[in-house]
Amino acid sequence: MIETILASLGKQMLSSKQTVRAIASATIALSICINSAIAGDPFRSSNPQVIGPNTETAFKTMFQQGNYKQAKAQVQQALSSEPNEPLAYAMAASLSYIEQDLNSMNSYAQKTREVAEQLSKTNPLRGNIYIAASHFLEGANVIAKEGTAKGAPQALNKLRVVFQYLDAAEKIAPNDPELNLLKGYMDLMLATNLPFSNASEAIQRLEQKASPRYLAYRGIAVGYRDQKKYDRALEFANKSLAATPQNPEIHYLKAQILFAQAKGKGNDKTLLEEARKNFDAALIKPDQLPRSLVAEIFFQQCKTRNRLDSKSRNCDPMRDKIRDGDGIWGPAALPPL
Repeated sequence: MIETILASLGKQMLSSKQTVRAIASATIALSICINSAIAGDPFRSSNPQVIGPNTETAFKTMFQQGNYKQAKAQVQQALSSEPNEPLAYAMAASLSYIEQDLNSMNSYAQKTREVAEQLSKTNPLRGNIYIAASHFLEGANVIAKEGTAKGAPQALNKLRVVFQYLDAAEKIAPNDPELNLLKGYMDLMLATNLPFSNASEAIQRLEQKASPRYLAYRGIAVGYRDQKKYDRALEFANKSLAATPQNPEIHYLKAQILFAQAKGKGNDKTLLEEARKNFDAALIKPDQLPRSLVAEIFFQQCKTRNRLDSKSRNCDPMRDKIRDGDGIWGPAALPPL
């Protein structure tokens, strides 16, 4: 899920739980960033490229609407009708990670690389980006299967290869908006997790060179949130929300920012109420989101309501009931608060 985007595999070795969460987010984020050719090409104002209509539909469903459940079926349609589009395989790998189907994830990651290698013969820019994506997905798979201690060396080797291919793409087109979106997200998460990295450069890359804008705004909001610059984070969350008003994950991101602001101002009631509204909006259709994400949003919504009305709801067991329920996707109805 995206706003928890591309994290460093190095720092994250300190905590297996953090690693899994970061990689899950990173995997989804990578799928977002590597798309280089929706019909009409939202990245480029000239020389647009196109992809198959089923891949385009799945991409929009997942990242504009935030409907992962529906996107899964659409990705499968894309795989059968557009077998030479590496984005479809990368998205399938990301969804497999969410489902913890690690064998399928690895197969889709390998297929991403195979198709990307073929693509690189005619389009080296996109080919290099997708090859980088495949190695990242494989590194995430290793960590998920082997754990951080055992899988770390392989994952770090994969991360080096990722940057090797991204650097090759940058030599071809250093100002390409698609490439800068991906690199911006990666650099941002490296900066979040490694003390010697510079988040300001990542934010600048996203703000000045990356496209589509709603994804760039989203990444910038995450960057400022992690820097605790909440006013700036809220500014860009609002920009992303204006472009994708139905996406529950953007409401969730905005709610997180507002909650942090409120906490820093002595539990400001106005900010808490606005946060509550956005948590509520993020949970309007919980069955379209991964169950684990629904549980996380619900938990933070519960804590926000406790602060607002000074009640002592026991948020933990309600969250656990959602998280430990049947199926991959969230429940159709949530427990009353």
